[in-house]
Amino acid sequence: MDIEKVNSMDFGEFVDVFGNVIERCPLIAAAVWSQRPFSNLEDLEKHFFAFIDALPQSGQEGILRCHPDLAGRELQRGTLTAESQR
Repeated sequence: MDIEKVNSMDFGEFVDVFGNVIERCPLIAAAVWSQRPFSNLEDLEKHFFAFIDALPQSGQEGILRCHPDLAGRELQRGTLTAESQR
């Protein structure tokens, strides 16, 4: 995706496109939108990670609660997908 297109998206379009980057957490995309403009796609990714890293532990745990298998059965069995292990 072209970074100029990303930077020109209005709030609703940005959340529609990126609202599931962190599955079931469109609020994160809503917060990241306010950090525009992004210099490139890596910069956009950096903002998503920085937002999550800046959350208090309870906020990070809340994200995990949306994904019980990431911290439960699949993790214990070693059957998480590569995407879920990043």
